[in-house]
Amino acid sequence: MRLFLCLSTVACISHGYALPGPCSGTCVNTHDPSIITRNGTYYRFSTGGRIAIHTAPSITGPWTYKGPLLPKGSIINLPGNQDLWAPDVAEMDGSYYCYYSVSTFGSQTSAIGLAISPNLETWTDLGPIVNSDPSKPYNAIDPNLIDVNGTKLLTFGSFWNGLYQVPMQTPPTSIRPGSQPYQVSYNRADTAMEGPSVFRNGNYYYLFFSKGSCCGYDRNRPAAGKEYRVMVCRSTFPNSGFVDKLGHSCVNGGGSVVLESHDDVYGPGGQCVYQDPVQGPILAYHYVDRRVGYADGQKRIGWNRMDFSSGWPVV
Repeated sequence: MRLFLCLSTVACISHGYALPGPCSGTCVNTHDPSIITRNGTYYRFSTGGRIAIHTAPSITGPWTYKGPLLPKGSIINLPGNQDLWAPDVAEMDGSYYCYYSVSTFGSQTSAIGLAISPNLETWTDLGPIVNSDPSKPYNAIDPNLIDVNGTKLLTFGSFWNGLYQVPMQTPPTSIRPGSQPYQVSYNRADTAMEGPSVFRNGNYYYLFFSKGSCCGYDRNRPAAGKEYRVMVCRSTFPNSGFVDKLGHSCVNGGGSVVLESHDDVYGPGGQCVYQDPVQGPILAYHYVDRRVGYADGQKRIGWNRMDFSSGWPVV
């Protein structure tokens, strides 16, 4: 018998993890969501469909499809430029920046591109800002931008040698001259980490990332516990010194679980973390519902409030 403790109308707690918050409208086929608000409207950007854009009056929906961010695909001349991944949208100084990935599955020949907008409606593609190939120690996908007192940092990466970060110019349309990406997280024994998100709360910077197998669950289910899950390390600095709850360094295999498979929620990950104007700190992610199916096209958007009162994020 399962025991549930209902704390609010938003979610119930089961086995230590909250169930995803409610969602109405278009909630499926949502990979790697990035959410931002403008003038009371929520905008959701996600992998596929040349970056699909949905809007809603609330985080709960109803979500309505608005079209692709880049209708003609990316101007980056690489395989995958019509199937764009992992958008990250941020507002800086009155402009909106969408960083996105161009790659193919399992390839290290990748690029992080940038599109800019004055209003989240019309976008101009500026092309690549970070590139990778087999000569590089990193893979240039899954970007995330944070502004630290005017210093812009882009965190990115997956597999190979873990997660990397690089300082950006102001405005953040290119890498700061003379800067080279540096490693912020790595696990030599298990390199399956990707999708970093850096979020400040109080005196700490939290490095969230996804770990495990992300996709194709209907064809090849990973061993139990090896599917996608959301991890975290923290530091008093935004660019180094990240450790997990046990004090293990994030560049030496560290990482504490924030959210993993539970109940009918399977493979949560591809997360974004943002400060919601109504709900407070939010973890948004994709997952599949075991009751519905495991195909990639069946992935849903999930979201939960986060409590940092212990010094660590709890959904």
